[in-house]
Order: sequence, then C-alpha cells, then structure tokens
Amino acid sequence: MTTYRAPVRDMNFLLDDVLKIDRLNNLPGFSEAPRDVRNAILSEAARLSEEVLHPLNARGDIDGCTRNSDATVSVPKGFREAFAQLGEGGWIGLSAPTAYGGQGLPNTLSLAVGEMFSSANMALEMFSGLTRGAVAALLVHGSEEQKQRYIPKMLSGQWAGTMNLTEPHSGTDLGMMRTKAAEQGDGSYRITGTKIFISGGEQDMTENIVHLVLARIEGAPAGIKGISLFVVPKRLVNEDGSLGDKNAVSCGSIEHKMGIHGNPTCVLNYEAAIGWLVGRENKGMEAMFVMMNGARMGTGLQALSQSEIAYQNAANYAKERLQGRAIGPAAYPDKPADPIIVHPDVRRTLQGIRAFNEAARALVLFSTLRSDVARRSDDPAVIEAADDYLGLLTPVIKGVLTDKGFASAVSAQQMYGGHGYIVETGAEQFVRDARITMLYEGANGIQALDLVARKLPRHNGRAIRAFLDEMDRFIEENAGQTSLAATMSALRDASSDLKNATASLTQFAMKDPNEAIAGSTDYMHLLGLVALGYMWAMMIKAAQEKIAVGDTSDYLTAKVSTGAFFLDRILPETALHLRRIRAGGKNIIDLPAEAF
Repeated sequence: MTTYRAPVRDMNFLLDDVLKIDRLNNLPGFSEAPRDVRNAILSEAARLSEEVLHPLNARGDIDGCTRNSDATVSVPKGFREAFAQLGEGGWIGLSAPTAYGGQGLPNTLSLAVGEMFSSANMALEMFSGLTRGAVAALLVHGSEEQKQRYIPKMLSGQWAGTMNLTEPHSGTDLGMMRTKAAEQGDGSYRITGTKIFISGGEQDMTENIVHLVLARIEGAPAGIKGISLFVVPKRLVNEDGSLGDKNAVSCGSIEHKMGIHGNPTCVLNYEAAIGWLVGRENKGMEAMFVMMNGARMGTGLQALSQSEIAYQNAANYAKERLQGRAIGPAAYPDKPADPIIVHPDVRRTLQGIRAFNEAARALVLFSTLRSDVARRSDDPAVIEAADDYLGLLTPVIKGVLTDKGFASAVSAQQMYGGHGYIVETGAEQFVRDARITMLYEGANGIQALDLVARKLPRHNGRAIRAFLDEMDRFIEENAGQTSLAATMSALRDASSDLKNATASLTQFAMKDPNEAIAGSTDYMHLLGLVALGYMWAMMIKAAQEKIAVGDTSDYLTAKVSTGAFFLDRILPETALHLRRIRAGGKNIIDLPAEAF
C-alpha cells in the first residue's frame, strides 16, 4: 500500500524564500493571498490529497472505468464524491475570476495545489485540470453569454470540461481533421465527426460535460487556417440555466490503456450535435492553444507529481527493507540485515530523483509566476518578456519534465527489486501513469521540433538571448560570494554549453534545416538541464541566506546537499548534449528510409 505526504514545506520555501512572492502583493490576486492564507490553502490541500484523494488511487487503477450498454461511462467508486468535494471547496476555481465564481488567486498557487492532487490521484485530478483548461479558453475567447452560461457550473464541479482535437487520421497535424460544422442560421451549428483520445469525454460524476471541439465550417479554407472552435455541451442548456435535452454526442468506446485507468479515454461521436462558435470563424487554433499551452504545463506537472510520489515510497521502502550488509561494519548489527539505504548506489538513485523533483517544482512555479504577473500587468515590455519566456520554456517543461519524470518513476521502481514489478507495492502504477505524459499534448519529439524550428528563431532569437542574459546577470550578481563560488561556476559552465549549442544549431540551420532539427531533442534537454540548474542556484542561495541568519534545520541542510549533487553529477550532462549537437545530423538524415 502506498502513502503520500504533500511537500508543503518545500512549496512554502519556494514561494516565500526563492520566488519571494509577497513582493507582488500590490497586484490583484496576490494581495488576497498573503503568507498565512497560502499556508492555510496548502495545508488543507495537503489534507485532501493525503486523506481523500490518495486512498482512491490504487482502487481506481484496479477497477478502472466502464462503458455501459447505454453508452454512459461509470468512473471508479468514490471518484464522484471526491470530485464533488473539489468543486464545493472551490479548488477547481482557485485562480479563476471571482466574477464567474472563482477565487481570483494566483495561478502559481493553483499549480502548487495541482501537484499535490495529481501526486495523490492523477486520474482523478485530470477531470479538474481539463475543466480548468476549458474554462481558460472560454475566458479568453468566449462571448460573455457563453462565460455566464458555462463557467460558474464548471468551477463549482457541477459540470466538467474537455478538449476535443484528435481524430483517427489526424493527430498532431490538425489541419487534416474532418469534423464538420454546418451553420443553422440561428447562431448555432451542427457538428458531425469523430474525436478520439478524449480524456474524461464521458463520465457519471457531473450533470453535464462541456466539450470544446475543433471543427471545420463548410466552405472554410483547407488546413489549420480553416479550423474553428465550438462549445458543444453533452446536454443542452436552457435559457434559465437548467438542463435540457441530451445533445447528439455519444461515447462510442473507451480505450483499454497502459495507465490512468481511473480516467476514461473516449471515442466521441458527434452526429449533428448542436454547438456554438467560440471566438472567430477559422481562428479556432488561437482559442485551443490557450488550452494546449496550459495543458503542456500541466502535463509537465503531472510527470513531476508521479516522480514525487514514486520517490517518497521508494525512499520509505529503502529505509525499511532489510537486505544484505553495508560494506564494512554492519550499520545495524542488532538486526538480521541492514536496510538497503546504506548502499551508495541506492542513495545515488534516490538523490537523483529528489534533485530532479525539487528543481522541476521550482521551474514550474517560477514559470507560472511570470505568467501570473504578465496577466496582471499593463506594461507591454513585461507582457512581451513573459510571452517570450513561456514560448521558449513551455515545450521544455512539457518535454524534459515528462522524459525525466518517467525515468525517475522507473528508477524509483528499481529500488524494490522484483517487488517493484508486483501490483501490491504500487510502484508499477506510478510508472504506467507517468508514461502517458511523454505522449499526449504533443509527443516529446514534437516539443523538441517546436522549440528548435519555431520558438528558438522567433524574433531573431530574442527569447533565448533574454534567458541567457538573465542567467548571466544572476551569475555576475553573486560572483563575489565565496559560499556560492562552486554553484556559480557550475551554472556558468552549463550556460556556456547552451550558448555554444545555440550557435551550432544556428549555423546548421543556415546550411540545412534538417541538420538543426536532428539535434532538437538534445537541445531541448540541454536547455532543460540549464533551466533546472538555474533553479538549483537560486534555491541554494536562498537556503544559505536562511542558514546564515540562524536557521539550521535539517530541511535546509538537505536542500544545499541535494543542490550540490545536482550541480556535480547531473548538470555536467550539458557537455554530452553539446557534443551530440555539434556532431551534426548527417548520419541521421542521410540514411534512406528503406534502411530502417
């Protein structure tokens, strides 16, 4: 049986001491979330995670979801009641505008809570995350009537939300989609087509499901330039807000899949279902990208969440499992064997997972905070800088955190030996659940391609230059501190590798774009390592500052030690990625397809 303890202490350290979030109390939303309020929210979220959500996790995985003969879908026992608690408690709308029933708090705080909920029960939290994503798209692109009609019920948990992109013949290439929208002359459209891989597409937890569906209006241009977005509720909504007839959308089947069994992955059939345009005709991708970018950040968070709970249980097991003896004198001579935590390689493995988790948590919160500030700013320079940063780092957070998060879950499973392969320990569920994060919301190879082919050269490389300049300033500002000398030296070396890799890709791209693309995954991981190293440098600095004024807690000592481990043993991998990039892509792109 697995356990979970929410990392509230670490989150508070990041928010209070690293990000210094209280400096933003002059901004709307932040002023309503001072330290005592944040502590109360995080503590209550921890209680819900540990006592309500996590006890349902293993059972939900074993029981899974069931498609019934009437095309309805039943979720695992207990999910309905738990989801109702999330809605009634205001958790779904934590950062949504108060005008529609939300609490208007910073999204940074909502992301911290989301990590806890996802660690505790990823399949259940997905329903909340998808609903928040649909709300986000409606807030930006929906009409006021649509906002008033749908959002309050979604934030309350009475209704849920989904995103409908993929079709059987059209995955990443959305321009190939065939779902059609026929205008009816009364402001509505009839939506006809099939969508696949729709998480939470049908379930019996909520009264209604608000589907956001990409479709092509008859006569629209070919490709993505002719795609529009529509809101298509499972049940129609009357003028007074009550529910009317069932719409012509049904669940054709649910997928039998590797993990996240507690969340149904549906095939949805739209048979002239009634829908309404969201935003402008043929501009559906603008609206859907609001959901997709948020979902990519959330997917990175999911991978972190599974790495975190996998680490916690593996560490507990390593401290309890008696097996063999330490090299040298027995660590526990009064016991028949020593716990495996005495072995250096066990410690190396666990320390590597922990070092990733803590830096990944910092990177997600650091990035979300920038978005929060930009949304509340009227300064064009601040907004532009945040857009540049998020454009550059979003594919990295999605791609690198999910690659590393899955690898960490596998490493945690390794701590159990053969027992890690057995269902009862729970380790294999974390591996299975983490695996999807590398695949959906744009597979990681697509993230690398997007980074190198689109985000990197955008505005003549303005975003990567700004990121490198920011780190250079940070290194320069702290160069004179003896206690940070090793930290700044490691970050400087990694930053230099990133600069050289950027220059190499630029040179390759001028000769043959495919040569640059051949190094895209290595570049994504190099940039990710540097970003995580930057987070560790900031955390080490903040921890040392607290230690210097008398806080000698074990937490801070471990923080500095874990940071040193990352800088010494993980961050130098930037040199390997740089060497691969410099090797070029000829031996990749010149091999004929028939040879594979």
